Amino acid sequence: MLKKILNNYRLVLASNSPRRQQLLKGLDIDFEVITFPGVDESFPGHLKGNEIATYLSRQKAESYNKLLDKNTIVITADTIVWFGNNVLNKPSDSKEAIQMLTLLSGQMHTVYTGVTITSLDDQFTFFSETKVWFKSLKEKDIEYYVENYKPFDKAGAYGAQEWIGYVAIERIEGSYFNVMGLPVQQLYSELERFLLNQN
Repeated sequence: MLKKILNNYRLVLASNSPRRQQLLKGLDIDFEVITFPGVDESFPGHLKGNEIATYLSRQKAESYNKLLDKNTIVITADTIVWFGNNVLNKPSDSKEAIQMLTLLSGQMHTVYTGVTITSLDDQFTFFSETKVWFKSLKEKDIEYYVENYKPFDKAGAYGAQEWIGYVAIERIEGSYFNVMGLPVQQLYSELERFLLNQN
């Protein structure tokens, strides 16, 4: 069982996201949150879809190398929304958020989360892919959501666990938790396997 294996380790979640912290808590394992400011989130222009998410999760991991010792494991993650062969990052303002949600209205998009597990001597990266279908949204509904929920810290300008998720998401194919920012079922299995391979 993962909880028992982790008794010998210090597990660090390197994420400011309250959603990732909440999801990891749901696995009933002990961890601490450590974040460093100014982690570079740029990526080479030729990367697409899951390649961007996995690249960024590994880039984030590099910033935490100084934390590593033989008993420390660091988890980094990055979630992107992929639509029309383009990545929809976090919106910079209300206008950009409205533009993104207008694009997603009545369409299917894909959410990718890349996750990197790093120890002193090893590193493993995986990704989760979820397809999300939005119903057609009225302009006033998009404006209401942006004005009241200010989704400027969320890829694609929305949180599935918020009002917009309740009214807009018609169906998903894949992990719902991945859309929230951390595919915890997959992480549980991969983290257990990773730790067993450390011994």
